[in-house]
Amino acid sequence: MDTTIQNYARSNTLRSPDHYRVGPFTVRHNPGWELKFANYAIPDQDAEPTEGEVADLVAAFREHGRLPRLEFLPSWAPAVEPALLAAGFTVENRAPVMACTADTLLAPKPVDGLRIAEPATDAEFTSAAAVQHTGFGGEGGPDDGEIAWLRAAKDGGGVSGLATVGGLPAGAGGCSAPIDGIGELAGLAVAAAFRRRGVGAALSAWLTRTAFERGFDAVWLEPGSPDVERVYAGIGYRRTGEKLNISLDAA
Repeated sequence: MDTTIQNYARSNTLRSPDHYRVGPFTVRHNPGWELKFANYAIPDQDAEPTEGEVADLVAAFREHGRLPRLEFLPSWAPAVEPALLAAGFTVENRAPVMACTADTLLAPKPVDGLRIAEPATDAEFTSAAAVQHTGFGGEGGPDDGEIAWLRAAKDGGGVSGLATVGGLPAGAGGCSAPIDGIGELAGLAVAAAFRRRGVGAALSAWLTRTAFERGFDAVWLEPGSPDVERVYAGIGYRRTGEKLNISLDAA
């Protein structure tokens, strides 16, 4: 599963319209969204980057106004982490990777007054993106890139979701279009006023179930913390490996 997930992530990056190549790296660049999680590089399988190629990668990130950052499974390219550490990169974390199939998906506890549907209007997409924006620590209104990501998930064969409670935006997230039958559940956020009510579990299960109904074979994700991992485990996601998130602080 690890190789399948990494192949998915790299193929998805190669399909993004603003990606670029630097040496043995593919960079996912999002011009409308500065969030570090939306901008990162993935090495080629078994890449052995030189000191110069790592320096070129850093320079390219700086030129694009983004934090030099990579996300990948260490087993995919074992020589890359030592090369990055030698260049001054710092490990952010080693995040678990989880996956779910239709056979393992579990029903979450019901949440009173909860309604989940795909955004359809401009206002609904903006509301969903606003939940994500503030949920990930942003201020003000959502970025264009956040709205575009939700639209792309829906229009490209994936799933996007907006959860409301009593008519108020409570949660948002999406599942990207599948590649070779697998998609990624990402961008899931719950508004502060609705946390710890089961909204996140319910929305995650809805997105995952809808993906399977649309022909996905599996859905994977990266939980942001042990508490979040327990939420996903409660709806049937299981650990399959570990992903390295590593970056270089501003010069």
